Amino acid sequence: MMRPITFALAALLAIAPAAASETRTLPGVAEPYKSTAFIADPMPAIDAALDTARQSGKPVLLVMGTGGCHDSAWLANLIATDRFAPVRARYEIVYADIGMPHVRGWGRNPEVAKRFRFKIKGTPTVAVLDAEGHVLNRKAAPKWRNAASRSDDDIYNELMN
Repeated sequence: MMRPITFALAALLAIAPAAASETRTLPGVAEPYKSTAFIADPMPAIDAALDTARQSGKPVLLVMGTGGCHDSAWLANLIATDRFAPVRARYEIVYADIGMPHVRGWGRNPEVAKRFRFKIKGTPTVAVLDAEGHVLNRKAAPKWRNAASRSDDDIYNELMN
């Protein structure tokens, strides 16, 4: 009885490294795991997005990450593709460069996470905010830290629902 389980576990371990090292591509994006979308001084951009949200009625999509994080960069680059135009139309989007605060010494702009009462456990952390700055997806916000391994359909559906 143990032998089939052992073989199944060995098979999973054998394919896991291949899946983890798999690189994906995005149309028109030379380096999908790097991004310059993240703003070094994000507080003014967050305030401006909230002001615009009050006028437009749109929620704010606050992506807290950094351009050097493969999951953060992947998400920023994916949202910039043609397929995600409806996502960009639905939200006021801000990419806040918070570094990688879950790695000692690599955090930046700690006031962003503090303002929205987040303890960052991984990047990106993606918050949906109403026009008053209330977090609408508190439990779901941290789960984006695996964005690069999620399917494009899953990401699209979650952002559009």
